[in-house]
Amino acid sequence: MRIYSTVLAALLSIPAIAFAADDADLRALRDEVAQLRAAYEKRISDLENRLVQAEAKATSAESAATKAEMAASTPAATPTGANAFNPDISLILSGQYSNLSQNPKDYHITGFHLPGSVIDDIKPQRGFSLTESELGVSANIDHLFYGAMNFSIHPDNTVSTEEAFVQTISLPHGLTLKAGRYFSGIGYLNEQHSHTWDFVDPPLAYKAFLGGQFNNDGVQLRWLAPTDTFLEFGAELGRGASYPGTDRDKNGSGASALFAHVGGDLGVSNSWRAGLSLLATSPHDRQWDDSDAASVAVSNSFSGSSKLWIADGVWKWAPNGNATNTYVKLQGEYLRRIESGDLTYDPNGASLGPSAGRYASTQSGWYVQTVYQFAPTWRVGLRGERLDVGSVDYGINNAALLRPNYAPSSYAVMLDYNPSEFSRIRLQFAQDKSIQGMTDNQIFLQYQMSLGAHGAHKF
Repeated sequence: MRIYSTVLAALLSIPAIAFAADDADLRALRDEVAQLRAAYEKRISDLENRLVQAEAKATSAESAATKAEMAASTPAATPTGANAFNPDISLILSGQYSNLSQNPKDYHITGFHLPGSVIDDIKPQRGFSLTESELGVSANIDHLFYGAMNFSIHPDNTVSTEEAFVQTISLPHGLTLKAGRYFSGIGYLNEQHSHTWDFVDPPLAYKAFLGGQFNNDGVQLRWLAPTDTFLEFGAELGRGASYPGTDRDKNGSGASALFAHVGGDLGVSNSWRAGLSLLATSPHDRQWDDSDAASVAVSNSFSGSSKLWIADGVWKWAPNGNATNTYVKLQGEYLRRIESGDLTYDPNGASLGPSAGRYASTQSGWYVQTVYQFAPTWRVGLRGERLDVGSVDYGINNAALLRPNYAPSSYAVMLDYNPSEFSRIRLQFAQDKSIQGMTDNQIFLQYQMSLGAHGAHKF
């Protein structure tokens, strides 16, 4: 009987033992799952932290790249290599065919007093022509200085020196000093060479107020602030011989300029820059030909003070900052000029003789343009612009000189093909209404080719 009791007790204990074993296995499985979950969550957390750090580094690198681009290409501080002191040579070949519905010999901008030499530079030409081609030589001089010279070959077979300057490359605290002849840092478009423009010709406002583009013989000081946001200030002092100034035989300066630029990134796909500039010149006997109220040919001259304010802005978009395949660029500038001084009104051959009096004017103009690269080698662009003759006071000569109530304007659309960064073929259609009562329908076919070494372009 005792044997049966023992066997029965053993049989009854089997489920309890099995249950205990099963419970231990479940606990072990639960512990293993908990360990896996903790390890998985830690790995996910580590990956997320690495992603945040990588994005921060990418954004910082993008910001630094944009800032460097905006600050312009600065030569290397120390030349290296066997040919370190041999200059880089670049050649820009540019030509075009122009079809104009109006005769360019009568070109002028109604309501704006431009010297004949300026009109010759900015007016279009019919037929085939060699447009402004450029020969450049540049190099680091030593560990302190960089030098560059650019010659411009014009359609009339004349050659001029666009730029010839020396520039420091090792000043501390973000300072850069330039001396010689250079394109002024005012505005957005002025400092860029014409082969980098997005359209064949400069905007009307640049033609009316700067004669197309303003360069100066003098000194320029820039300061790049040590901030994540691009912040630059500049000042210039120079001869001021170019329009709107005149060459003056005197000690001291004939022109001064101040400018400030700020910019940065918005995410990884957008970047921007804005600026404000002031150009002050002191023209003396700046002459222009005109017709008075009696349709008599006159030659007038102005001496006094000329101040030009420029507000500019540019915005660029490229997916993830990569502009290789597609991008959009939007830019615009507003120019406002205030002049005051003395006007000499001289009817040629008239019995009255020259008449001198006070002169004051406030005039303005603007342009807005956009460029869209819709394929790796193709771009399309659109530009609209307008001038405002504003208020003009000829003093005692108000009855003799005309003050037309007309706003010159122009519209242009372009399509260009860029097989590489060194070549461009552009087709441009424009409707130019610079002259009151006349519309010039223009077609331009242009080529631009870059040979040799060429520095990075500004933002």
